[in-house]
Amino acid sequence: MRAVFETSFDILYLAFVTVIGILMIKRSRPRSQYRLFGWMAIVLGAGDAFHLIPRAYALCTTGLENYTAALGVGKWITSITMTIFYVLLFEVWKKRYGMKKTPKLNALVYGLALVRIVLCMFPQNEWLNAHPPIAWGIIRNVPFALLGAVIILLFAWKVKETRDRAFRWMALTIVLSFAFYIPVVLWAEKIPMIGMLMIPKTCAYMWTIWIGYEAMKKSRLHSVS
Repeated sequence: MRAVFETSFDILYLAFVTVIGILMIKRSRPRSQYRLFGWMAIVLGAGDAFHLIPRAYALCTTGLENYTAALGVGKWITSITMTIFYVLLFEVWKKRYGMKKTPKLNALVYGLALVRIVLCMFPQNEWLNAHPPIAWGIIRNVPFALLGAVIILLFAWKVKETRDRAFRWMALTIVLSFAFYIPVVLWAEKIPMIGMLMIPKTCAYMWTIWIGYEAMKKSRLHSVS
């Protein structure tokens, strides 16, 4: 039952973000915020596929314990692409609100992203281990959480300032994604059922992507009228 439910959900998720990403890229102007948002969706889906496809295969065959290396590599790739996802979301924020000159913010966002990616490269993460050290899971996620907090504050600030109804829930989707993700990092190794929080976390990301797609559709309607 678990294999069927989890695999079905993962397929739905990957199809959703990929299709939405392609539609946004095809239907938006070059270098527009929505074209960038589309690429953001593609990066999200492509990165997660490296982890979710081996996981689905393992669940439907001989079990997760027999695919430790593939799952570990997939988790490593996903960790990097999720960081890139937030950098792209930052660039969407800049385009949407006309924030062209933000050297300090650029340094902060790109600096946190770089630190996160570098930490993911350390062998101490033991990605190929079935039970990697929790300490390094926390260490590499500190700059990631800080990056997420920056993006949350930026969207909350500009949405309130500009009364941007289309993106009014954007900050909340990111808050929810981290609220579901952090317990997994901290306690999933000791309490495996906590890992189920990755499902609502994924739903929060789907909501993020849907917000961008809906905003693009409304923008296209206004431009036509």
